[in-house]
Amino acid sequence: SACRLCIMRKLPSVLARTLTSGTSASPGLPDLSEVRSKLRDIVGASTNWRDHVQAMQERKALHTLLAKRQEDLPPRRMKDSYLEVILPLGSQPEIREKYLNVHNSVRFGRILEDLDSLGVLICYTHTKQEMQQRSPLSIVTALVDKINLCQKIIYPDCDIKFTGNVSWVGKTSMEVKMHMLQLHDGDYSPVLDATFVMVARDPENKRPAFVNPLIPESPEEKEIFKQGELNKLKRIEFSTASLLKMAPTAEERTIVHDIFLNTLDTRQEGEGTVSFRSRKLPPNSVWMEDAKLKGLEICHPEERNIFNRIFGGFLMRKAFELGWATACSYGGSRPFIVSVDDIMFQKPVEVGSLLLLSGQVCYTEKNYIQIRVHSEVYNATTREHHTTNIFHFTFISENEVPQVVPKTYGGKYPINSMLYLDGKRHFTAVMKEI
Repeated sequence: SACRLCIMRKLPSVLARTLTSGTSASPGLPDLSEVRSKLRDIVGASTNWRDHVQAMQERKALHTLLAKRQEDLPPRRMKDSYLEVILPLGSQPEIREKYLNVHNSVRFGRILEDLDSLGVLICYTHTKQEMQQRSPLSIVTALVDKINLCQKIIYPDCDIKFTGNVSWVGKTSMEVKMHMLQLHDGDYSPVLDATFVMVARDPENKRPAFVNPLIPESPEEKEIFKQGELNKLKRIEFSTASLLKMAPTAEERTIVHDIFLNTLDTRQEGEGTVSFRSRKLPPNSVWMEDAKLKGLEICHPEERNIFNRIFGGFLMRKAFELGWATACSYGGSRPFIVSVDDIMFQKPVEVGSLLLLSGQVCYTEKNYIQIRVHSEVYNATTREHHTTNIFHFTFISENEVPQVVPKTYGGKYPINSMLYLDGKRHFTAVMKEI
């Protein structure tokens, strides 16, 4: 496989902007397949699908290694979890094909997979106990808080460097900050910054488990830790104000009402009345129900993680690719990813599931397209549907795009106005960030 891992014990990733440049990874470092093999060793996972039940049974014995209180665990520093990974696309051309798209740039979905693996590894590095070969913790991705890109194109023939470390710790959760840089003219320049939230659970992945506390050392690290606290509060605030829980604000209600008035067909009907159902599409606009794509994935054992559930990075890649296709078909030109935010992993996806994906254009502004991808699993035996993830992607198109318009005030599509407002909220938050 592609990536090579180098565990750096010198400085946290926030200070790693001054990374020494180089054209390739040092010889002898393990690649990502070996890293994943190491992850399997850490949790005692089986490489054979038919043996996975027994492997998971053996993990039960690790319950005795769990800390009863967080205070019983040794505190860690940010630099203790610092990892650096090289993806040698420039120096090892044979690995490029897996990462290549038709536009001769790097597939962003593959980068999402790599970030997910790196985030888990960083957390296991933070929680590693020197005397224990196997970790009693099941560490899983809970949330992709945000990924902001500062480069539109990722080149397929230049080495990539990932850096990252644990930046904030709660009782059972860890925030991980990761950065991606690409080699140009002998120097690594920033491509993206990512913030993930991981949670630790018991060996059977049933209950929360305590993780090592984090001690920030320098003023810079204290500021990063403080930002982690603020990020947590922002997430709570955003969730509390969700349109699923609270009515739209007065300003939002005005926006929806203005759209409604703008789409009313004012031609006289019958005795001079205007029907609520008689609607017309404004110029250069598209109804929301005409701006969606759907997809289906069969979840094979090949895509499982070390806990024999479907790998979160695979889910992100598939959702991104559907989101990109939705933006591409809507805008009629090549879209570029600007930001990924607020991906909540609500429910694990079991191997053998039918994964249904639905991509929806929720909001547009000039060249920007806000996409929401809804992911659910369908159990063919019970005929039940369960939401597993909601993904939010912000794209910028090469050309200005039509305005997406919800049908509102009752009828068959009242939910579209709520999706529109939710998309606008996410878009506004992203624009503030970047």
